[in-house]
Amino acid sequence: MNIQEFFELSAGKWFSHRTSHHLAFKQSEDGKSDIVIEMLAADHPEVAKLCQQYEIDPKHASCGARVTWNGTMEWDEEKHTGSTVLVTVPNEDNPNEGKLLREMGYAEKAPVAGSYKMGSDDALTLITEYETMWSEERLWFASPNLRMRVSVLKRFGGFSMASFTSEIRMGGTPAAAKVSEAANSASS
Repeated sequence: MNIQEFFELSAGKWFSHRTSHHLAFKQSEDGKSDIVIEMLAADHPEVAKLCQQYEIDPKHASCGARVTWNGTMEWDEEKHTGSTVLVTVPNEDNPNEGKLLREMGYAEKAPVAGSYKMGSDDALTLITEYETMWSEERLWFASPNLRMRVSVLKRFGGFSMASFTSEIRMGGTPAAAKVSEAANSASS
């Protein structure tokens, strides 16, 4: 599977349940979100705009997505809502790796570029370095309508957090054969 196929399989509405472990405080926290992922064509104006913001020729982008979320965390009453645009820019010599441009980061509310790698097991690994922290996230399909995600967040100075997220598709089912193939290859 390539990065564009992974994004296509991810399109739709998802219910997300995350358990985060704050390692420094020895505490865990649950969170729930509704997530909507919309595919954006490589020539979409928002894809071109984000590429230009990072001084990358838009013709090098393979695809994009708009991700919108609405959720809550166990320890606060505040609603966590937002939206961001993601754009993939594959390396010329190895299209299974490349840059992932974000309109807004998840950990810090600023534009950030990270890197991605599609593994031979059809899992996507994202690495992002922010000004004050570093994150690594791995995503894969367990079945056509179940996506899993694990992540580690490290702050300079040692504080870190690990999380596990399960995402259940609530609508916008993709081509079942492709997701089935991905899930079968991940389980073998």
